[in-house]
Amino acid sequence: MPYVIAEPCIDVQDRACVNVCPVACIHYEAEKDRKLYIDPNECIDCGACEPACPVEAIFAELDLPNRWVKYERIDALWFRDKHAARALVDEAKKRS
Repeated sequence: MPYVIAEPCIDVQDRACVNVCPVACIHYEAEKDRKLYIDPNECIDCGACEPACPVEAIFAELDLPNRWVKYERIDALWFRDKHAARALVDEAKKRS
C-alpha cells in the first residue's frame, strides 16, 4: 500500500484528494461509505493526495501512525469485500 487513508477521513470525506489524483485511484460509494479508499493496485505513489487532504488523513505507508495501522488492511480489503471493510470502519470508529 503506497498510501493509506486513516481515521480522520471518517464522516468527513472531503474529496480534495480525489481532485488532485492523476490516476483516479481514490474511491468510495456515496451513501454507503464513511471514508475514502486508495486502490493499492492503481496508486502510482505520487503523493499528490497527501498535502491535499484538509484533515491530514492520508499517510505514506511507512509514515502511518501506529494507532491507525489497521486502516492499511481496511483500505486493501475494501477492494475485495466492501461490506467487510465497512464493518471494520464502523468497529474502529466505535473504539476510538
